[in-house]
Amino acid sequence: MTKLKIGDNAPDFCVLNENNDKISLSSFKGKKLILYFYPKDNTPGCTVESCNLRDNYSELLDLGYDVLGVSADNSASHKNFISKNELPFHLLSDTEKEVIKAYDVWGIKKFMGKEYEGIHRTTFVIDENGLIERIFTKVKTKEHTAQILETYK
Repeated sequence: MTKLKIGDNAPDFCVLNENNDKISLSSFKGKKLILYFYPKDNTPGCTVESCNLRDNYSELLDLGYDVLGVSADNSASHKNFISKNELPFHLLSDTEKEVIKAYDVWGIKKFMGKEYEGIHRTTFVIDENGLIERIFTKVKTKEHTAQILETYK
């Protein structure tokens, strides 16, 4: 679980997206951002979560939010995942886990009695000034957008 807290400065980053273009947090200065970390492209939970954000993307844009997904998958995997699921937002390829570790979402996980290291599914809502506004550590993949927007009603 992340040690970052609401009100903290969101750690800056500069990594490649699915098109091998450099994307940095500082390029979103003055904009609100939903930065979601997910374990792996083309897995059931990650697909459901990404498609939920896709299906509600225009509403998020209308509210002033942009969306970026982050995993340790490479750019080619992201390009395929975006194409297959018609995702309208960029996915960041953090193969070196620099962003993942900066946001402190890498750690021990358990599945079927086995422990392994991986990404903890976590979403950060970042305000126009680069401050963390919300953190979701218990992401509901099927209703993630509603979970995010619930706090703004």
